[in-house]
Amino acid sequence: MKTAFLTGITGQDGAYLAKFLLEKGYRVAGLVPRRSTVDRWRLEYLGIADEIEYKDGDILDLSSLTRALKSVKPDELYHLAAQSFVGSSWEQPVLTAQSTGMGVLHVLEAIRETNPAIKMYQASSSELYGLIQEPQQSEQTPFYPRSPYAVSKLFGYWMTKNYRESFQMYSCNGILFNHESPLRGLEFVTRKVTDAVARIAANKQKELRLGNIAAKRDWGFAGDFVEAMWLMLQQEKPDDFVIATGKTSTVEDMCKIAFDYVGLNYQDYLVIDPKLYRPAEVDVLLGNPEKAKRELGWTPKTKLVELIHMMVEADMQRVAKE
Repeated sequence: MKTAFLTGITGQDGAYLAKFLLEKGYRVAGLVPRRSTVDRWRLEYLGIADEIEYKDGDILDLSSLTRALKSVKPDELYHLAAQSFVGSSWEQPVLTAQSTGMGVLHVLEAIRETNPAIKMYQASSSELYGLIQEPQQSEQTPFYPRSPYAVSKLFGYWMTKNYRESFQMYSCNGILFNHESPLRGLEFVTRKVTDAVARIAANKQKELRLGNIAAKRDWGFAGDFVEAMWLMLQQEKPDDFVIATGKTSTVEDMCKIAFDYVGLNYQDYLVIDPKLYRPAEVDVLLGNPEKAKRELGWTPKTKLVELIHMMVEADMQRVAKE
């Protein structure tokens, strides 16, 4: 039985990945920072909360990470924890740099100090590309980050690559494009839309306020993307991979799909709020997943329409229970 250790296990990706690994027969342990309350609703939603070993610790505290690794003795480590909301990174740039950037270095150092043979996956991001330098972004496309979050992720990307090349550690970057699900946080635009649609359909909300609805994103299902994370750590040699659907849609397109599902016209409820525009906008992101398809044998299974319908349905069930 292999053992996997996950940071960020209570987040969207952590929950889906934990479920995937448990189904593969793994022993799964997760790092949980000490807070006044620990929110495990995603793990409970998937029915796996009682199947995981929880270890107190924080990615900002190297000593607690080291102790956790010595205790768990994992074969694989999936580093998913971060301040992951781009919008908040403008309000909390220092915290974002510490958690999203320095947190990666703490994990790498903890591995190097305890057991350099641990295979590590680093959750990188399509936000690295920012002001895109090519119409479709691959592993070879130059980066141009446009937010404190993206700059912090860039630090983590290069640290992961440097430790791989300097210390022969098995450390991989997964450059994941937008991946969504019913477990997405309400601050993210997809879930903000599907939750609003559910509430409007139930006469509990009157409008949906958004910023730049012309922004284009490559959206996939988080449940599909976690398989790619696992596949990266099953290869003979570590490498970096773009994980994406290879298709892009506007925020407006996504709104139309969501409102259409409940028989409503999105134009009757959508309000554009200039306050919700980013200081430096990322207009288009479109990934090229050919390397992942060729070398990992990975392809996305869920189409955007199916994904948005799944999310609206889940939010309608939540709203009905309130």
